[in-house]
Amino acid sequence: RLLAMMTGALRLVALLLPLLAAVQARGIRTLRIGAAASSSTNTAPAKFCVLGGGSFGTSMALLLGRRGHEVTILVRKQDVADHINEHRRNPRHLSDFEFTGEVRATTDPEAAFRDASYMCHAVPVQFSRNVLNEVSPYIREDMPILSLSKGIETGSLCLMCDLLGEYVGVDHPMAFLSGPAFAKEIASELATAVVIASNTPGLADDFSNILSSDVFRCYKSSDVIGVEVGGAVKNVIAIAAGMCEGLGLGTNAMAALVTRGCSETRRLALALGASAVTIGGLSGVGDTFGTCFGPLSRNRQVGVRLGKGESLKDILASSNEVAEGVATSLSVVELIKKNDRSYRLDLKFPILFGVAEILQGKRTPREGLLALMTMPLRIED
Repeated sequence: RLLAMMTGALRLVALLLPLLAAVQARGIRTLRIGAAASSSTNTAPAKFCVLGGGSFGTSMALLLGRRGHEVTILVRKQDVADHINEHRRNPRHLSDFEFTGEVRATTDPEAAFRDASYMCHAVPVQFSRNVLNEVSPYIREDMPILSLSKGIETGSLCLMCDLLGEYVGVDHPMAFLSGPAFAKEIASELATAVVIASNTPGLADDFSNILSSDVFRCYKSSDVIGVEVGGAVKNVIAIAAGMCEGLGLGTNAMAALVTRGCSETRRLALALGASAVTIGGLSGVGDTFGTCFGPLSRNRQVGVRLGKGESLKDILASSNEVAEGVATSLSVVELIKKNDRSYRLDLKFPILFGVAEILQGKRTPREGLLALMTMPLRIED
């Protein structure tokens, strides 16, 4: 009987051994994958040149410095560079926040780009061409660029991917960051999520790993056009949302306008070959919500003041920050006309066309509201 029991036990062990080996192998493989995933954002320190010392360039320098990377901010004024280097703060933007780590500033492009591994472009779109004219000779062919600028250049109707392509070549490694990311909240290390789009294989992964932390999460995309369109048009929608508040229209009107504005953004993006999924994501709906409802939005504040009766000239003269939506609004209308041959575009894009007309002084915010509310009734799309 004992012999029989021992024989049965040996047979059971023989049956279980392959299963245990498989489980062990799978467990080791899972641990390895988990370890690789957890270490994917623990990248070695790199050297960055941040082009532009405005709010977003400053917030990106703060983020990169906290992540242990070496950063040189290229600014236009020597006194700003001297103040940053001496006092570890930007005297004009986000001055409450102190730079940590290896962050410095210079007005010399050659010094800024010397030995830099990556470049962050944080210059407002309407000023980017002049800056790129100056610095493009220093951008190496193998230097990846991360664009943080959102908008459409007036006149040329270029998105940043087009504008950068003119100076460094369309095949240059470039990526584009967008999403709900107010500079002050990034500097304050408040949690957010953004998307980085690139057509260069692996580049969105690289930048995501470099930037991501427990307060700054980066998603990835290959839809550059969609990410750029969402980031540009949301500023125009934000001006409209601000006018809603300035007119005292309430939450219902604001929610309805922003929703219909997102629909117009989607139509334009599709006409340019982008994906509707992108517009429904962080760079589209996400960024639009943040800009339309957030108190830090410069474009929204322009709309609020317009709605209360101030002139655009006075509003712009009293601000030291760039509200990209003002220039972008007129460019968006031209871009729509260029790429959409539909009849009565003003009925297809009533909010975008309406904002442009108000900024041009062709109608008041109150008249714009009446025009929206008395449009022909239609099926929601």
